[in-house]
Amino acid sequence: MHTLRARLILSHILPLLIIVLLIGIVLDYVLETRILLTNIAGELAGEAMLVATLASEDLQMWNDPAQAQTFLDQLAPNLVASAMLVDSEGYLMASTEPADVERLGQVLDETRRLDRVRAGKVDVYTAHSWYARADVVDVWVPVWGRDHQVVGAVRLTNRQTNTLEQVLTLRYLIISVLVVGLLLGAGLAWALAINLGGSLRQVTQAVQQLSSGQRHDPLAEQGPEEIRRLLHAVNTMAERLQTLERNRRQLLANLVHELGRPLGALLAATQALQGGADQDEALRQELFSGMEEEIGLLRRLLDDLSRLHNRISGTLELEHQPVTLTDWLPVVLGFWREAACAKGLKWQMTLAADLPVLEMDPNRMTQALGNLVGNAVKFTPSGGTVSVEAGIKDSEVWISIGDTGPGISLDEQPHIFTPFYRGNSGRRFTQGMGLGLSIARDLVMAHGGRLEMTSTPGQGSCFTIWLPFILGRTS
Repeated sequence: MHTLRARLILSHILPLLIIVLLIGIVLDYVLETRILLTNIAGELAGEAMLVATLASEDLQMWNDPAQAQTFLDQLAPNLVASAMLVDSEGYLMASTEPADVERLGQVLDETRRLDRVRAGKVDVYTAHSWYARADVVDVWVPVWGRDHQVVGAVRLTNRQTNTLEQVLTLRYLIISVLVVGLLLGAGLAWALAINLGGSLRQVTQAVQQLSSGQRHDPLAEQGPEEIRRLLHAVNTMAERLQTLERNRRQLLANLVHELGRPLGALLAATQALQGGADQDEALRQELFSGMEEEIGLLRRLLDDLSRLHNRISGTLELEHQPVTLTDWLPVVLGFWREAACAKGLKWQMTLAADLPVLEMDPNRMTQALGNLVGNAVKFTPSGGTVSVEAGIKDSEVWISIGDTGPGISLDEQPHIFTPFYRGNSGRRFTQGMGLGLSIARDLVMAHGGRLEMTSTPGQGSCFTIWLPFILGRTS
């Protein structure tokens, strides 16, 4: 009883065993006392009435015990029960039972039965004892004379010894049917318990493999609904754990790659300065400028990691304040406008005149917008165009950032918001931690909005921020 399977089997079989036992006892009792004995009593009563009819045809024998005995002896081979002839005074005149010879001529102690017979009624008495072999059916039928007076009675008695064979046959049949039903129920319970236990064992093994860091194949989601839901939950958990493990490994690989390059550049610049490069003013300024750029890259990597930590730990908090989009957007985008122009890009910005005042966290939204515009500037080749537009549609404010860069291939588009994804095309997402778009989307979603993307390979990409208008008010 230490295993779930054994308890499941017992929980199925034990109630079935108790129910079958009770049903068997009740069924045996009902069939014996309410059906079998009742049918026997009915047949015996009919037979007794037939004997009474024959006895009423020869009224002389009711005055001659020898003639009465001869009458019963002639009928005895055709009777299924023992028979008696009793006159109206209660004297036993004849009997088919040899044991009743000594009682012939004596008054029977059956006052109640005789009173009913004298009143012209048929008396049928049924009884059943589980232990003693007593009379089970006793029928008294009055015999009428020519003057419509009761001259005597015919008594037929069927004892338990006569019905025992039928009762035992019936009982064996009931027991056999119940045993077969019990075995079938036990077999079904065994099969169900094994099936359920097997599913739970698979779940246990899968969880053990996950806890030990082993990889396992998805479990077949079959069985009862509760088990299917449990298997689905385990598969989902396993998939998420495997995804987290892949992300962890990807994060480490990205860290090694992204930190190694700027640190190597800083080390080379430092060694060059130590070797006398600081004596050349132009070279020194070039090295300092390069070092500043690499330090800025490291700062951006740390910012991405910080935002990733906030995303995973759930500590992303927004400090809402009213922001006038018409004034805020040009200031936020000013830096990127200069960066685009410095790279030889064409900068376009179109803002609707009726932009509202939104309740939002300007710092967080600046991060999201900066990630999107920064990607547009970074991946658009010289001579291309970066455009920023903003407007109102229905109950939402939209901010669109478009570029004429290489675009995103169709097979990469479903994965661009996945953390650490950097693509395989070699044209986009080849630098950085692969967190910019994921963080931008999370920040927009934290404001109750959404981030959408459209891209045509070779023609550019467009990212659109949608913020619910109900968060703000018109200016």
